[in-house]
This record gives sequence, structure tokens and C-alpha cells, in this order.
Amino acid sequence: MPPEAGAQAAAAGDSALTAMGGKKVCIVGSGNWGSAIAKIVGSNAARLEMFDTTVKMWVFEEEIAGQKLTEIINTQHENVKYLPGHKLPPNVVAVPDVIKASADADILIFVVPHQFIGKLCEQMKGHIKKEAIGISLIKGVDEGPDGLKLISDIIREQLSIEMSVLMGANIANEVAEEKFCETTIGCKNLQHGQILKELMQTPNFRITVVQEADTVEICGALKNVVAVGAGFCDGLGFGDNTKAAVIRLGLMEMIAFAKLFCKGPVTSSTFLESCGVADLITTCYGGRNRKVAEAFAKTGKSIEQLENDMLHGQKLQGPQTSAELHHILKPRNLTDKFPLFTAVYEICYKNKPVSEFITCLQAHPEHL
Repeated sequence: MPPEAGAQAAAAGDSALTAMGGKKVCIVGSGNWGSAIAKIVGSNAARLEMFDTTVKMWVFEEEIAGQKLTEIINTQHENVKYLPGHKLPPNVVAVPDVIKASADADILIFVVPHQFIGKLCEQMKGHIKKEAIGISLIKGVDEGPDGLKLISDIIREQLSIEMSVLMGANIANEVAEEKFCETTIGCKNLQHGQILKELMQTPNFRITVVQEADTVEICGALKNVVAVGAGFCDGLGFGDNTKAAVIRLGLMEMIAFAKLFCKGPVTSSTFLESCGVADLITTCYGGRNRKVAEAFAKTGKSIEQLENDMLHGQKLQGPQTSAELHHILKPRNLTDKFPLFTAVYEICYKNKPVSEFITCLQAHPEHL
């Protein structure tokens, strides 16, 4: 971006921030990542005049040791199931009804497993402010009638609000522990990007705002599929060289997929942001998709069984995203161009032996 354009964007952002005084925030979701973000957003809303002090957080109601999860959060200020050991700011209020939680919000932060977003939007439709803005932290894609469907597009179409996305190398527990990390906001409206950055940035959670929002979101979805492949490598006992190859080849497939299916421009610089190569690396070494895929290769148990045994209510994104990618690629006869994505799908859903994963690397078109 030219310096003068950056100055204009900053000025526009400043004026927008001034206009956003006292705006109300709702976090739609309260899992591991949602609770970590609530810790940041609650703290920032409490100290910044531009936001209303109270942050509502929609919580899917569950009983923990005979007590409602919302009651535990609102009295103990801790999500004892999904983010134990981390106190939430007292101004974060758990609400079990998504309509009541979101009805008066000016800013909606969506952070739920991507398979649930459609039903949630159906409930919220007609009950939120027309001028509200949203940001999706949801990592996944869906299959639409014309192929790829971004989660932000689903929310935008159902709720008729402007959407941005946040994706980056952000393992939730490390964010909650306030370990330094970076992230990326992709937004088509720079004023909204500056507002959201103000709401979510801390000294240890640094945000870059870019306008290539579709590419940012694609990165966040596809890296989980690559992480499953990295987990297979770990479970099969391959070394760091092999995992490095998985990461590189996965990145090449991510770039190729984005160029095929993104509506806007796709530039290499976006893949160098936290949402791209940084998120890919951290997920392939530390994420839940890698962890469960390693156990899958070692134990022979199903993905569903391991998800239940290992994740305590959290959901995997990688296997399901690989299935959605396959349903998009196969009708276009493109599966051969994405052998890593295809192998993950076939191993997870079509009983292809995990030991054959290496074959997709050996014969990858990047080597031809």
C-alpha cells in the first residue's frame, strides 16, 4: 500500500473509531478459542471508552458437576470445561440464548465450529442490528451450489452484515497464557479493520490488517488439512525432513486452491502474514488436528472416536474440511492436482491405509 493510501486509511480508521463510542460486543461461541478471545476482548472493552464495558458471550449450555456452565462462568469467571485455569474478565457475561446475547450487539465475533454456523445464523436472522459488523474466527469452508463457500459469506448472506475475518498462528491456550503471537485481520472495509484491531490487539497479540480477506480465510481453513497430514507423519515415525515437505507441499496446494477459487486477487504477500505460513507451521507442530492424526496413525482408532476421547468436547476441523474440499474438487476433475488434500480425505473417510500417505508426497506434481 502506498504511504499516502496508508495515511488515508489510518485517518479513516481514526474517524470511525471516534464514531464507535460505547458500542456493544457479543462473542458468538465459548469453546477453547472463543474463551481465549473473550479474555482479550473483555479486558480491552473494560478500558476503552469506544466500547461498552459489558461483553456478552453466547454459551452452549451444559452441566458440569451438576451446575450450569453459564452460572460457573458468571460466578467463577472461568470456563472450566474449555479453558480451565484461566480467569475471564468479570465484565464477560455468559448468556445461554444466542438471540438474547446478540440482539443489541454492534460488533459480533463468531467463533464456533464451522459445521454449526448455519443453524446459529438461522436463529439470529432478523434479531440483530442492521448496522452491526461481524468478524469470523472460524476456520473451515463449506460446499455451495457453485463450489467453495466461505464461512464469512454464509454469515454475510444470512445476516446481511459486513464481515471481516481473523486468522493466524494462534493456539488458544498460548494466547490465554499471554505468550507473544501475531495474527491477521482480513477486511474489505479498512475502517472496520481498524475498529476490530483496536478491540482485539494487546502487546502480546499483535494484529496486521490486510484487505485480501478471502485469501486470509482460505489460509485458516486449509492449514488444518495439512496439519492432519503432518500428524500422520508423526504417527508413522517419519522425521522432521518429511514434515517439512508436508508443510511446503501443503502450502503450495493452499496457494493453488486460493488462486482457483478466491473471487478477488491472491498475492504471495498474504501467505507471508501470520494467517499463512506462520499458522501452517504452528498447526502442524502444536494443533489438535496434528495431535489426533498422530494418534489415528498409531492406534488405528477412528477419527470420531479419537475426537471424543482426546478433545473433551472440542471439534476437529481438518478431516471435515478435507471432505468439503474433495466435494468441490472432484466434479472439476482437480483431485490429481491436490494429492495431499485428497490423501487426507481418502485416509479419513475411504479406508485408505495411512501407511500410503507417503505415496502422495513421492508422486506430488510439484516434483515433476
